Amino acid sequence: MNEKKYRDLFIDFDDTIYDTYGNANMALREVYKELNLGERLNSEEEFYDRYWRTNIELWGQYGRGEIKRSFLIVERFRRPLAETAKDDGAWVTEEYCMSVSDLFLQRCVKSGVIKGAHELIDYLKGKGYRMHICSNGFHEVQYKKLKACGMDGKFENVILSEDAGANKPSPVFFDYALKTTGASRETTLMIGDNYNSDILGAMNSGIDALLFNRWQINDLSTRPTFVADRLEEIMHIL
Repeated sequence: MNEKKYRDLFIDFDDTIYDTYGNANMALREVYKELNLGERLNSEEEFYDRYWRTNIELWGQYGRGEIKRSFLIVERFRRPLAETAKDDGAWVTEEYCMSVSDLFLQRCVKSGVIKGAHELIDYLKGKGYRMHICSNGFHEVQYKKLKACGMDGKFENVILSEDAGANKPSPVFFDYALKTTGASRETTLMIGDNYNSDILGAMNSGIDALLFNRWQINDLSTRPTFVADRLEEIMHIL
């Protein structure tokens, strides 16, 4: 049990509370079938593989402020579609990719959460912590996801990078979050699954951080304040 008394918890949403990876996988398969992509692409599994590799790369660039949101939502589909097309891919236009993205974002709103998420949030609320979502997710879908998974109303604030004017790991994001919530660095803990955006971002801003090590990261150049492999372990820390 941690002896330091935290007052505010900054909690990442995607893949920390909400099962973004699992829900997005289901959404991708729905989109593939609805758009009859099997008639246009060489391999369904190859398309999924190319999508995830591209998506991870682009989100990293987006978090570092290297690309814009408008580029990310088109490019994460343009590249895998063009690379797996049976023909020359002339049909993979920006307009088409935008329509795919719109459908995908609609289908992504599902109820799946990480195992133990509801129990953890109820536990933390019962302990009197002030909880705030801190996310780089898109404005138009994050609130829908919160409602879909039964988490709306459980957090005092929802801090999104589009409102902050900067993405995690930028200090600008964390300064905005502290100002908006009225939290202090000394009594705030960031909880998240992304080592670069959540953990290093918080620690470089003078905020303690707990890594939810969902992805089993072993190469940690800077040791987080806490590490938990499962959400239930956080209840033994806080």
